[in-house]
Amino acid sequence: MKEKAMIERNLKLLLAKQRFVLKLAKALMLYGAPSHRLESQLVATARVLAVPCQVIHFPGVVLLSFHDKVAKTSETHIVKATTRLMLGKLHTVHMIYRGVVHSEIGVQEGTDKLTKLIKAPPAYPTLVRCAIAFCCATIICLTSFGGSVLDALVAGWAGATLAYLQLHAVKRSVMYANIFEISTAIWVAFVARALSSWQGDYFCYSAISSAGVVLILPGFAVLCSALELASKNFISGSARLVWAVSYTLFLGFSLTAGSDLWFLLDSSARSRRRAAAASLTSIVYLNGTLTPNRNETLLFDALQQTLGTTLDGAWTFVNKTGPRNEIVSAVGAFVIGVLGNVYARVFKGTAFTSMVTGVCFLVPSGLAAAGGLAMNYQGSDEDQYTSSIIIGVRMLSVAIGTTVGLLASSLVVYAFGPKKQSALFAF
Repeated sequence: MKEKAMIERNLKLLLAKQRFVLKLAKALMLYGAPSHRLESQLVATARVLAVPCQVIHFPGVVLLSFHDKVAKTSETHIVKATTRLMLGKLHTVHMIYRGVVHSEIGVQEGTDKLTKLIKAPPAYPTLVRCAIAFCCATIICLTSFGGSVLDALVAGWAGATLAYLQLHAVKRSVMYANIFEISTAIWVAFVARALSSWQGDYFCYSAISSAGVVLILPGFAVLCSALELASKNFISGSARLVWAVSYTLFLGFSLTAGSDLWFLLDSSARSRRRAAAASLTSIVYLNGTLTPNRNETLLFDALQQTLGTTLDGAWTFVNKTGPRNEIVSAVGAFVIGVLGNVYARVFKGTAFTSMVTGVCFLVPSGLAAAGGLAMNYQGSDEDQYTSSIIIGVRMLSVAIGTTVGLLASSLVVYAFGPKKQSALFAF
């Protein structure tokens, strides 16, 4: 009887550990955990809990196979979830995971906490989330795309409307969910072109249209695909990359279609735009002779010559090399990664949740450095739509630079000191 009771107790404990691993996999997928480290996190958790397990991750799906060495059988579970980035709940998931791994709480208590967290409502109501979307679009328009205050207000209104439609209309109508991104990009570009066509040049089309749709850009998906490819997860990384590039093509096409829709209503707007673009590219020649002021000191004269030579060399270098936005993104991601990983290692925080906001901000900043999201095309009618692939190339270059910076920062921080036993919860 004692042996039977011990076997039953061990079996219940093993099943409880398996349920915790399954619930952890669902929670990590739901709240946007770094996909390229999802397999390693689950495998490390199962190893600490002494549960033989193999994990295969596909976009939106995780396969977990538990082995029984005594009975020589295996049991495979399929966990499917739609990923939404929720940093508050993701931080709570990490705290529960850390408590179970370090034996601070039991596996059954951890499973109950994860179940309660998954069933909990969103942390913020709809109106608050729309207000946050307004602030995000406004700030990005001012900082990343160089818009004016009027441009920022219009972009913020577009971002808030987009968030409301995403939270209500998409959930209530499956048919509208298929064309949500296309329809919103069309009307944002339509409104931006209509405002920019007014006399007086009060509004900027590129700033409004780029910042108005920045909340639905697949920048995070492109970044995750690049990280997965760098981590040798070829199947998942390739699938995400193809989807993100295709999605970007649809988005670029929608922006172009919305702009052309206004040109159909106002035929004179196209000629005014071309005249304005031609005036910006005109060259003005000034003829004259520069005469130095001999009354200045020799030291000040030497400083002038040194500063002038330095500025001239820097200007020549920038003009020849062009805007290397991937290098800028790599440097920015490296700094963010070092700060986030040091915070996690020294203060025992969650590196991913502290880094993801800064990393996501690199995507619109890199696009702005590469020329913006909405292009003022001047080619043929066929080139207007095929040129939307440039948006995908810009976003991919930013993601590649960000990937290099994040991986290098993890190597620098975790290369020294004691070895980390649990899975790395960072980019």
